[in-house]
Amino acid sequence: MNLLLTRNLSKVALAALVLVLAGCQGGVLDPKGQIGVQEKELIITATILMLLVVVPVIFMTLYFAWKYREGRGEAYEPKWSHSTKIEAVVWIIPIIIIAILGVITYKSTHALSPYKPIESEEEAITVEVVSLNWKWLFIYPDLGIATVNELAFPANVPVNFRITSAGTMNSFFIPQLGSQIYSMAGMETKLHLIADEPGTFDGISANYSGHGFTGMKFEAIATPTREDFQEWVDGVKASGEALTTERYEALVEPTEYHPVEYFGTVKEGLFFDIIWEYMGDMGRIEFYGKPEYGAELPEGVILPKRERTSTTHESEEASN
Repeated sequence: MNLLLTRNLSKVALAALVLVLAGCQGGVLDPKGQIGVQEKELIITATILMLLVVVPVIFMTLYFAWKYREGRGEAYEPKWSHSTKIEAVVWIIPIIIIAILGVITYKSTHALSPYKPIESEEEAITVEVVSLNWKWLFIYPDLGIATVNELAFPANVPVNFRITSAGTMNSFFIPQLGSQIYSMAGMETKLHLIADEPGTFDGISANYSGHGFTGMKFEAIATPTREDFQEWVDGVKASGEALTTERYEALVEPTEYHPVEYFGTVKEGLFFDIIWEYMGDMGRIEFYGKPEYGAELPEGVILPKRERTSTTHESEEASN
């Protein structure tokens, strides 16, 4: 009887293990990029450290329940006043583990910051990402093209993402490449990723944004070479359609399971127009007033002059 039970439990455990490992394909535990690999190592390290506490606790719980079970005849008479051994175990070990996790977290937070550019001899590609209801718009400002629900870039080349939203907050996430970051209306967030090998990777929104959220997916294509990427760019340009303001206004309307679209030309400064739609002129002044952003003001854009108004405190001082 016990042998049969053991065999059945072994089969169940093996089936569960197969299902778990199968679920790792295409996810964060199957990384294909430099950032993803480092994040996988961080997840495994943190899990092992936490299991150093969890496993002994589970083991001791079962052991003491068995050792002092009713009818065994062994009395449990602990010393309630003080136990140096117990105090040492319950304080020193957790403190050590927490200290190690703290150091790892501090270092990884800075090393894997989504705003930190990836060091590479290859020139990075810039992609402006706009989350719409319920689709993704990708603008290549340096190439003058745009796509919907399809992203492409060469393998082993850093990609600098500039991300915003034209509505509901979403989360831009390519699990196999690592790091997700939120897209929010009137704001710009940044993300830097790289694919270490060619392939097609699934991209999703990791933040629920309404009933069309399920179909808000895209493909991220890492081409083998820059030449292959250029062929893809030429194919997009050959589409002939232009992403004008009017075409964008039609595109921004909510749709579900939106098909892939290509735009051979894009209105210059469209990404910033989308941000300013929710920021107003105040946002333009404060954003481009910073030296690091001042050079990025699109040609032909004139910022309104803003008169400084005195505060109540300053008015009282002037009157005195």
